[in-house]
Amino acid sequence: MKSIGKIKNVYFLGIGGIGMSALARYFKFSGRNVAGYDRTQSSLTDSLQEEGIDVHYEDNIRKIPTKWNPSETIAVYTPALPDDHAELNWFKNQPIGLFKRAKVLGMIANEKSGIAVAGTHGKTTTSTMVANMLNKTAQGCGAFLGGISKNFGSNLLLPKDDSPWIVAEADEFDRSFLHLQPQLALVTSVDADHLDIYGEKARIVESFEKFISQIRSGGKLVVKKGVELDLSKTAATIYTYSLKDDSDFSTLNLRLDEASGYYRFDLKIPGGIIAACEMNYPGLVNVENTVGAAALAWLAGATAGEIKAGIADYLGVARRFDIQYKTAHKIYIDDYAHHPEELKAFINSVKELFPGKKLTGIFQPHLYSRTRDFASEFAASLDLLDKAILIPLYPAREEPIAGVSSTTIFEKMKIEDKVLLPKDECLKRLANDENEILLTMGAGDIDRMLGPIVNILKQKYGD
Repeated sequence: MKSIGKIKNVYFLGIGGIGMSALARYFKFSGRNVAGYDRTQSSLTDSLQEEGIDVHYEDNIRKIPTKWNPSETIAVYTPALPDDHAELNWFKNQPIGLFKRAKVLGMIANEKSGIAVAGTHGKTTTSTMVANMLNKTAQGCGAFLGGISKNFGSNLLLPKDDSPWIVAEADEFDRSFLHLQPQLALVTSVDADHLDIYGEKARIVESFEKFISQIRSGGKLVVKKGVELDLSKTAATIYTYSLKDDSDFSTLNLRLDEASGYYRFDLKIPGGIIAACEMNYPGLVNVENTVGAAALAWLAGATAGEIKAGIADYLGVARRFDIQYKTAHKIYIDDYAHHPEELKAFINSVKELFPGKKLTGIFQPHLYSRTRDFASEFAASLDLLDKAILIPLYPAREEPIAGVSSTTIFEKMKIEDKVLLPKDECLKRLANDENEILLTMGAGDIDRMLGPIVNILKQKYGD
């Protein structure tokens, strides 16, 4: 690939994706010409257009800019595009560099000291927390995030010219993270997922072990205690973290402040303690993410005061434990959880936060293959709810698999109070039902229900 510095024009195929849009913003804000295609208009593509990026929604080669010099142009694509995509195939036949998103992210991140957050769960929250902590330091950092940070109002944080650090999610899908060669890395979890790509968990483990082998000389690796990896595969200095266990980084005196609903703790670090850390963001699962993020920030040179400040004013990420509506007696929380382990961690965190309250969860399965591979595990996680509503599966990039649908999970669930509904019927049910705590969960287009749900709750219970 040509040097990043020589690129003047960048075209994105799938520009509305969360990772693609961060790259698009990076190139736009650094003075390049940027345009792109996406299948669906969204709030994210609307934001890109407001920032001066030309976006269209028709797969039409006539929409591709023709005045750009091919030697100064690259095209970036997402693997989610179908093989018969007209614009993608046009670029394949042009003297223009055509690269996967992960390759381009690697080129940018590897030019600086990369901080890579890997794992089958928790990447977005943890990487955003790291960026928020390092943003308190004089040197700052850049960041490419897998969600919209509420602190930054974006999925991109531009680095200062003299900042050595770039924080990036290390995505295991399609082995994308193998394009990264970080100075610091963290692994939150290695669970079976993306079996449409890997086939079996052993191949996923191999991929993570390859990733940690690519940490730079003199680098450091932080691993959640209990994650099963062959750590002899890396020459990095290894640290462990956990919520409460005996690890290099963990919490001490962890307690829930019942008045605020947030957690307080002392943070154990190698050789010392960062006392009186106060979160202003909910969820026990996020305390654990905070410990991992603090480990990376500390290894990157952040002081105790900077880490505490980054913990205290962290506002969260859209669709991650995202409180949409709250009164004295009713609450609605949205989350991106789309894997059984994520659902379990999210639901249990809500239970811990609101003991004795009845939980109603709306879940949209994501991908036919994931639904097929983990139907029993999904059912077990959803059985943690008091009431479950399943809506139709979101296929994303996949073609249907015979016999696989939301019903596949529904039939394995054991709780009595469960129902399978179309999205519009789901909204009608919410208007008539009484629910103490309402959850929406999933990685598809369930986010389009958030506004209507909030409106229903406001009409029933007020602002």
